[in-house]
Amino acid sequence: MDSTTATAELGWIVHPPSGWEEVSGYDENMNTIRTYQVCNVFESSQNNWLRTKFIRRRGAHRIHVEMKFSVRDCSSIPSVPGSCKETFNLYYYEADFDSATKTFPNWMENPWVKVDTIAADESFSQVDLGGRVMKINTEVRSFGPVSRSGFYLAFQDYGGCMSLIAVRVFYRKCPRIIQNGAIFQETLSGAESTSLVAARGSCIANAEEVDVPIKLYCNGDGEWLVPIGRCMCKAGFEAVENGTVCRGKGRSAAGAHWQLGGQAGKGSGLELTARRSVARLSQSSRCSAS
Repeated sequence: MDSTTATAELGWIVHPPSGWEEVSGYDENMNTIRTYQVCNVFESSQNNWLRTKFIRRRGAHRIHVEMKFSVRDCSSIPSVPGSCKETFNLYYYEADFDSATKTFPNWMENPWVKVDTIAADESFSQVDLGGRVMKINTEVRSFGPVSRSGFYLAFQDYGGCMSLIAVRVFYRKCPRIIQNGAIFQETLSGAESTSLVAARGSCIANAEEVDVPIKLYCNGDGEWLVPIGRCMCKAGFEAVENGTVCRGKGRSAAGAHWQLGGQAGKGSGLELTARRSVARLSQSSRCSAS
């Protein structure tokens, strides 16, 4: 899911109606996008929630959320009460289908699971507004393990003046590779940032394993690590094309082999609809998100 790709209203659910408001805004390149903003700093006891549509998990075990936002400096607001905040909270809620309503799940922590309190590295003032200075913060958080069919995200404001400019949800994977005579299929990263997921390799045509079974491990950043084992071309074949092919050598009976070693490959983060080597999780309102 990537909110910046929306061509119409996002239509996320707000609670109460006097809280978050969907408006047209601009990203750091001054492109028009759909954003949400809230600024009820002169009213006490704020508890404003914003909930995304249902996002399908698509097999991922750990979810990453990139947020771009701007926050007004409380000290730059004249006569602002002490309840003014410069942070907001990020939550998630797992479900097997799109079951949320305007009142369910309840707008509170438990049933919602808190991921973190998000703070801005930079805030803006009225002077910045007059000069059209954009101070956009980017923060990434992750959570897991997730196991149900999908989930919702929620953003809780409790007294700030801010704009949620973009939300991108993604997971990481290690890409399919042919390395040193072995094929390793695409593998999703594990449920924890420190997880190592073992992937069994298979030798290319006309090659065979020697010693221990061939393995690589996919880490939480989508990188292949810790190579184990080796392949060897069968008698009468030789390794060519950087070890991706065993080609017949005619009369020669000598074999060639490779020891798996070094960095095997690196995957990239996945955006929620597939661009580059990133697989995008999509909202149920889009064909890839439902």
